[in-house]
Amino acid sequence: EVCSGRLKLPGKREMSVAIKTLKAGYTDRQRRDFLSEASIMGQFDHPNVIHLEGVVTKSRPVMIITEYMENGSLDSFLRQNDGQFTVIQLVGMLRGIAAGMKYLADMSYVHRDLAARNILVNSNLVCKVSDFGLSRFLEEDTSDPTYTSAMGGKIPIRWTAPEAIQYRKFTTASDVWSYGIVMWEVMSYGERPYWDMSNQDVINAIEQDYRLPAPMDCPAALHQLMLDSWQKERAERPKFGQIVNTLDKLIRTPASLKTVACVTPGISQPLLDRTLPDVTSFATVDEWLDAIKMGRYKENFANAGFSSFDVVSRMTAEDILRIGVTLAGHQKKILNSIQTMRVQMNQIQTVQV
Repeated sequence: EVCSGRLKLPGKREMSVAIKTLKAGYTDRQRRDFLSEASIMGQFDHPNVIHLEGVVTKSRPVMIITEYMENGSLDSFLRQNDGQFTVIQLVGMLRGIAAGMKYLADMSYVHRDLAARNILVNSNLVCKVSDFGLSRFLEEDTSDPTYTSAMGGKIPIRWTAPEAIQYRKFTTASDVWSYGIVMWEVMSYGERPYWDMSNQDVINAIEQDYRLPAPMDCPAALHQLMLDSWQKERAERPKFGQIVNTLDKLIRTPASLKTVACVTPGISQPLLDRTLPDVTSFATVDEWLDAIKMGRYKENFANAGFSSFDVVSRMTAEDILRIGVTLAGHQKKILNSIQTMRVQMNQIQTVQV
């Protein structure tokens, strides 16, 4: 539980603070974990990392006291202020989070639970990394699917890198993957990553190289940084220092944020298939179907007159069903590939214009 309060230390002026308490009925282990997290927090001193003011252990309940952040958690703050910020303001928030994470990485600290809900915002829109694993001990709400039980603890599937889900290999590189999801949350004003997909569907989609598309009006440079953060090979993901430098450059040259990533309007965008090569590399629709391993439907497409990319790119789910693609998995794969094709064709047209 978290509430606000006032703290008056000898020789210092009174200040607003946040007070986090361990829920009643906690075990000795939970108390130990709770306090060990506080001791970790106490080692950090950075403007983009939440500051520990102190710990109360001699009376009950046990309390952790931190600086007070007026605007609360970033996810709910963005939802309450949907569309209210400039792109530069949003990039400034992302830059602050990246700077806090670079500091933690330099301290050899792996967060494991980086998400917009664990970023706090003050009255000056400064974002600070918080909840250093505390949520694992405080969140025992089984109705909340955010944290899914896995061997050895609960994992926030939608925010977690595939190697961390599969092998529990948590590193700074897996934090970078999570940071990419935070970028997506910020640019979509707190939308839920992967929308209403189940956790298992998310795992399967990521395994097949699908990635989140750009949020509406998201600069192409930011979506590219997200995609870089979601590289399957963790060694290929950028370091937090590189992310800070990239965001600094974008802030210094606002014109670089003018190019918007192409998306089709609609809330539940299909995921982008990152394995699909550029549409210009295919001479025919048959070649494209072979490339996405859907060659069995060549005749279906040809007989129905879907013989050019221009026509195929306008196909709907109903069209795909009508030409005889009845397996749901195949429908989804073809539709996702068409979505990617549309994005690529739009980008080609934009360049030509």
